[in-house]
Amino acid sequence: MKAIIVDDERLARNELKSLLSEFPNVEIIEECDSAEAAITAVDKLKPDVVFLDIHMPGKDGFGVLEELDYMPHVIFITAYDEYAIKAFDVNALDYLLKPIQTERLKEAIEKVEKEVIEPVSKTDKLGLNHQVFVKDGDKCWFVNLSDVPMFESEGNYVRVYFDNNKPLILKSLNNLANKLDENVFFRANRKFIINLNWIDKIESWFNGGLMVKLKNGEQVEISRRQASKLKEMKSL
Repeated sequence: MKAIIVDDERLARNELKSLLSEFPNVEIIEECDSAEAAITAVDKLKPDVVFLDIHMPGKDGFGVLEELDYMPHVIFITAYDEYAIKAFDVNALDYLLKPIQTERLKEAIEKVEKEVIEPVSKTDKLGLNHQVFVKDGDKCWFVNLSDVPMFESEGNYVRVYFDNNKPLILKSLNNLANKLDENVFFRANRKFIINLNWIDKIESWFNGGLMVKLKNGEQVEISRRQASKLKEMKSL
């Protein structure tokens, strides 16, 4: 798997590189010492995973994620534990505390390995006419994807919205996005995928983003970067 390390401290980057050298399946394709360099490198090189420091001068790790067009798997690395909840709110795959323990690093890499799959060809993408099997505990459904207005990330799970049901499935939003036809199921931000056919209203929002109201009453913000992508996809 291809990885980028982002940390403003050279010694911290070197320490992580040394630890990662024990994992031959991890290829470090770039190192970045600032948020700006990280944004450019991630969008250009499209890594499988980014090892991302939270505390950096200027824009922090969360700010980096807000600016990305490409959405890689993210493992936050920090000396502070108070940001753990926020890290998972932005769909981080793991959260490692400095000094990094080899066993915890191994667990994080195994999580990435489970998520990194071969790209699904366009002809195999799931669209509105497909029906999928959904299981949550003892409850099971066959669901027409045309009836699903949105998917919401909750840690390592995804909540599927349809009718009055909101079951959780053990899958990441990145993994799910890889299987869905993005011309219909659009990645609004790091937390939501929305069914464009369910949009009822759309309006301009802060910082160049968009706010959409779906026909089921839910409102979802489309980030500035994704709003630009949506406009490009759907413009005449």
